[in-house]
Amino acid sequence: MSEELTAVARFLYEAGTLKQSKRTGWWMAGVKDPESVADHSWRTALIATIIAKLEGADPARAAFLAVWHDSQETRTGDVNHLGKKYTKGEADPEAVTADQVAGMPAVLADAIKELIAEYEGKESLEARCARDADKPECMIQGVEYRDQGYANVQRWIDNSRGRITTKSGQELADAVLKTGSLDWLHAALGERQGRLRDPAQTRS
Repeated sequence: MSEELTAVARFLYEAGTLKQSKRTGWWMAGVKDPESVADHSWRTALIATIIAKLEGADPARAAFLAVWHDSQETRTGDVNHLGKKYTKGEADPEAVTADQVAGMPAVLADAIKELIAEYEGKESLEARCARDADKPECMIQGVEYRDQGYANVQRWIDNSRGRITTKSGQELADAVLKTGSLDWLHAALGERQGRLRDPAQTRS
């Protein structure tokens, strides 16, 4: 068992590289320091629980799928859509995962491989919810970048909205588009129409 857990420990260090791996598509929009793959995966998992619950699916399973959905990028890197045009056959996520979990306890390795196969298969409702969650996350990040002055991200926002398949995912995306990136703060402070009542109140 100690050798098997050593394989798990190696993977955990490997997974940590996603905290530094940037989502490369945002560079094309001029974003100087884009989010990491790990940043993206966390909010995707959160959104997956929301969509799954609204769709009547298992939110825990959807989050489980979502948090692993880009785990192969420790080996492949984040290849954006333009880059995939020039690669000779996209890396098979299931094959990459099999290499990543080699040597782990069988009960764990099998569960992870089954998880990736489910996500890639797109058959279960939980997989569809997890895959849909990837798009609103990209939209939200795009809106945040747009609010920071990166006008070219609108393409990513529009394309992501058009790829959502579940009704709940589409309705959530529409709500996102009608909501400002700091509306949550104004609401939390009890403000109206997104305006600060007294700028001095924010200096604390």
